[in-house]
Amino acid sequence: MAVVDIPGSKSITARALFLAAAADGVTTLKRPLRSDDTEGFAEGLTRLGYRIGRTPHVWQVDGRPQGPAVPDADVHCRDGATTARFLPTLAAAGHGTYRFDASAQMRRRPLLPLTRALRDLGVDLRHDGQEGHHPLRIAAAGVEGGAVTLDAGQSSQYLTALLLLGPLTRVGLRITVTDLVSAPYVGITLAMMRAFGARVRRDGDVFTVDPGGYRATTYPIEPDASTASYFFAAAAVTGRAVTVPGLGTGALQGDLGFVEVLRRMGVRVDVREDRTTVIGTGELRGVTVDMRDISDTMPTLAAIAPFASGPVRIEDVGNTRVKECDRLDACAENLRRLGVRVETGPDWIEIRPGTAPGPGTEIRTYGDHRIVMSFAVTGLRIPGVSFDDPGCVRKTFPAFHEEFAGLRERLLGP
Repeated sequence: MAVVDIPGSKSITARALFLAAAADGVTTLKRPLRSDDTEGFAEGLTRLGYRIGRTPHVWQVDGRPQGPAVPDADVHCRDGATTARFLPTLAAAGHGTYRFDASAQMRRRPLLPLTRALRDLGVDLRHDGQEGHHPLRIAAAGVEGGAVTLDAGQSSQYLTALLLLGPLTRVGLRITVTDLVSAPYVGITLAMMRAFGARVRRDGDVFTVDPGGYRATTYPIEPDASTASYFFAAAAVTGRAVTVPGLGTGALQGDLGFVEVLRRMGVRVDVREDRTTVIGTGELRGVTVDMRDISDTMPTLAAIAPFASGPVRIEDVGNTRVKECDRLDACAENLRRLGVRVETGPDWIEIRPGTAPGPGTEIRTYGDHRIVMSFAVTGLRIPGVSFDDPGCVRKTFPAFHEEFAGLRERLLGP
């Protein structure tokens, strides 16, 4: 059995950095993810005047409940969606003029539902280029709060950004959500806010956040469940066993639900309190699955679908078209390059068996870390798979290729 140490969760690390920066006191974060996205988030906080002490396994953040320490700053958010959506919201609660920009890839990704909600709350926010996209600037004077309506059908990060803002407002927030995708990520946000002392309630589509700020704490970061999906999938396609410590029955992340999809396909799954083990059985059955709530693992399932005995149909994942790339089309194109029959629709993809995947080819990554890591799993069964931009994994897992090569050797031999 291969035991794999997965780096800390990107989603939890980003939320923890926001909460630590907003809290009253010094917060200690244990085992945060160190990647381009999280380093970019920390760098953005530093540009806003927050003090962060970093060692390899512990970060300490001096919180400032009153907002950024500097009255004027330019922040580059790199490729990070959490950075690009959370930091402007944090800055709005302070006082000063703050400008935000991002990479060309991030500039293409939508912001409008969030920035419209912030404007509805009285935030002086202006897009300097295309409306609803970076770059943007905020003339911050604190946020009064009140009631607001939000469409989070493209990204749950819009809702998370507003929820995180709630305790920093003068009167609190009442957020009515008209649509919501990736709901488990909102569950992560609510649990973490409460761990930092906030009072937040959900009643159906309405979220109520009390004012009062956050308190500093010591917060451990659990392993990244989305990243773990590639290693669990590796067990499924090789007929071997993989255990990930630190992800178990108490995990915050909904993406651990990917193992239940594997279970439906005939794979053995054992979820304990402190770890999860996946054991391949030599069988992968076809499946039709709604992945709306775990859409970041859609490429993982698409990449192993050619090895199933029946069609694999993934539904309700239209939001993956506005990620780092159009992931539905990227998965379909790369599977076709391998000789696999694929059909797609606005929010679905179906991968059909019957034609064995052809010899390895170069995978077009579109700069998307999840395309690389997903098709690395395909490469366990198809020799010669390569990538046009293997280095884009630095976004969330800089050492992925080394770790996955080690796993390959443990599962399949040298």
